[in-house]
Amino acid sequence: MHCPFCRTCETKVIDSRLVSDGHQVRRRRQCLQCLERFTTFEQAELVMPKIIKTTGSREPFDDEKLRSGMARALERRPVGVDEIENSLHQIKSKLRATGEREVLSTLVGNLVMDELKRLDKVAYIRFASVYRAFEDVEEFGKEIAKLDNN
Repeated sequence: MHCPFCRTCETKVIDSRLVSDGHQVRRRRQCLQCLERFTTFEQAELVMPKIIKTTGSREPFDDEKLRSGMARALERRPVGVDEIENSLHQIKSKLRATGEREVLSTLVGNLVMDELKRLDKVAYIRFASVYRAFEDVEEFGKEIAKLDNN
């Protein structure tokens, strides 16, 4: 690891601890040349499957797109950042667990809806209304009735 201050490559790890529910390692380092201290974060780089859109086109998995879609649905809802991050992690884990190189976008959408249903019913309805393109109030009512039955 290069020192961000003097650019030498001689550094030592002073302290390590797990963060993000054990999915990341935080390391406190010290440069052996200039003695400055700095923090690094380390996490496993796991390959995500490509997404097959309903049009048939394929695109790389976009972590930020997933995050912003959920954030939009959860806007002004009483759900903590940690809960959202855990849900994102669950969705990505389920996608990797398929073992497939490519997955349908509908699978991703359904996983997001499952997580939103668990986190916040209002956010679930918001997302479902856009995702399923509700066209009238009846469709909202039917989806809310399904929630009440569960």
